[in-house]
Amino acid sequence: MLKGDGRLSHDLDPHDHAPKDACGVFGVWAPGEEVSKLTYYGLYALQHRGQESAGIAVSEGSRILVYKDMGLVSQVFDESVLTTLKGHLAVGHCRYSTTGSSVWENAQPTLRSTDEGGLALAHNGNLINTAELAARLPAGKLAATSDTEVLTALLAGEGGSSVEDAAAEILPQVKGAYSLVFMNERTLYAARDPQGIRPLVLGRLERGWVVASETAALDIVGAHFVREVEPGEFLTIDEDGVRSRRFALAEPKGCLFEYVYLARPDTTIAGRGVQVTRVEVGRRLAREHPVEADLVIPTPESGTPAAIGYAEESGIPYGQGLVKNSYVGRTFIQPSQTIRQLGIRLKLNPLREIIEGKRLVVVDDSIVRGNTQRAIVRMLREAGAAEVHVRISSPPVTWPCFYGIDFATRAELIAGSLSVEEIRQSLGADSLGYISLPQLVEATTIPEDKLCRACFDGKYPISIDDTKVGKYVLESTSQ
Repeated sequence: MLKGDGRLSHDLDPHDHAPKDACGVFGVWAPGEEVSKLTYYGLYALQHRGQESAGIAVSEGSRILVYKDMGLVSQVFDESVLTTLKGHLAVGHCRYSTTGSSVWENAQPTLRSTDEGGLALAHNGNLINTAELAARLPAGKLAATSDTEVLTALLAGEGGSSVEDAAAEILPQVKGAYSLVFMNERTLYAARDPQGIRPLVLGRLERGWVVASETAALDIVGAHFVREVEPGEFLTIDEDGVRSRRFALAEPKGCLFEYVYLARPDTTIAGRGVQVTRVEVGRRLAREHPVEADLVIPTPESGTPAAIGYAEESGIPYGQGLVKNSYVGRTFIQPSQTIRQLGIRLKLNPLREIIEGKRLVVVDDSIVRGNTQRAIVRMLREAGAAEVHVRISSPPVTWPCFYGIDFATRAELIAGSLSVEEIRQSLGADSLGYISLPQLVEATTIPEDKLCRACFDGKYPISIDDTKVGKYVLESTSQ
């Protein structure tokens, strides 16, 4: 799967079910600006958060027009399409499916008719009471099988209510992770769940406002960061400016995995740059798991910041030992069975002259199933590495996520059933070290009780009934 910023390593093996990113959302209210192109650029900055589908909704004040399709942002939109999407406000979305199959019907933004006109909505996160919410709708009301479709139908179905009043009624009943941008013909809206699990930020343009999943999207469209949207906050943006109301008390539980993997390194969360945090994690990893070695190398590109920190702290030289082919992506023709043994060599190749005879420290951000890391260790040994020491800049991932990351199931997570030593043996590494959870938390500078750490410790901030959640919960109930 091709990542928009080229930073991730988990797509190296198509058979390794990696943690798939949450979606990316973007909204803009800016009369006089080319809002469709601003949204396109914003989604391009957020491409790493979802590569299955992309869409943009625009309004010139009297009607909403939505264009969406399967594929990357650059595959869905071109100049001719964007020039037809005219208006003064827009919302956009790039999707990785966490509820509902990866099909056109589930692409976003979703669109619904209301008593006042239209409503287009984009959602980052995952609801955990989707089936319960869907049961409130009349039979045949849903046109798709995503939790976003359910939420849009509920917000649009509050007969006679304004969007603000409908949101005040519906959102307190919604459980799970949701950062929303949505719009009617004249107004942009944004909301964030009371736990603030997924990020959402507000930015200022010279002639308008922007709401986006990450500050990197603000940067790319020339918007100045104003603040984060608060957990439990609902924003209304129109010609009168930005108005805020609270629909729930804030109980912050920001996702710790955003720091490890999801967010772009040039994004800022809670006032601290993600790149700085990841380098600091690498330093702490070096202190927790030192080793005598000749070279520190990252697994491109996700392991790079932590590898830099590990090298700085340990004094072991940093180098590039693996080269990634960035042009092998989601549309690449999969190898036939006869050449499947090539494995990740289609996407990654060792620099033999650099690593031959060397004792290596290989740094990556996480291990899910272990297939990719196992193949890398084997590849480095075949290229002449004397020793291969694997260092991971997150604790073992032992529990699935129900809040917007599509991890493997617990049975498929290698750390769900094996000890660290057993994982080391499975990978074929000379040693294996994970950063501890306390050290990772300290590196973020966020208090532990303000973070969701469930994928590492199984402590879910919103209680889960696993019989009523799952990617295909609406599809199974509709059969």
